[in-house]
Amino acid sequence: MPQFDRSKSLQELEGVDWGEPNYESHVVIDAHRLHRVPLCEFTVDDLRFMIGQDNGLQYLIPIALEHLAADPFVAGDCYEGDLLAAVLRANSRFWIATPELREGAERIAQQALSLLPSLDECDRPTAQKSFTDAYDIFQRAEYFAKHGRA
Repeated sequence: MPQFDRSKSLQELEGVDWGEPNYESHVVIDAHRLHRVPLCEFTVDDLRFMIGQDNGLQYLIPIALEHLAADPFVAGDCYEGDLLAAVLRANSRFWIATPELREGAERIAQQALSLLPSLDECDRPTAQKSFTDAYDIFQRAEYFAKHGRA
């Protein structure tokens, strides 16, 4: 796993100050706010949100994989497995550039696949649909990595 100082924010690690939000939407406002939060203070939902926006993947995916290794269906604020779905949907170029992280995500996805039947009946349909859709996207990234396209 890549090593970096988790007491720092994405702003500090990337060396880029986004300034103040220039658009009044909760997505823009939340992304700007989280860009300044130390990574050690990120919640599962913060990880889900920022990964879903393709922000700071080189720092956030390793942290997310730690959470997912403990529980592949850990939930942010949306549904069981929302963090896993966000991770698997990350930009294919990221997965091509980081094969060691891709392998970790693949192991967790395989574990999640085996755990799907054990999810609560109420949670299973949403988690299963989200997971299978995201896993399909993730597997396409693997195909492109093997065949030299992104």
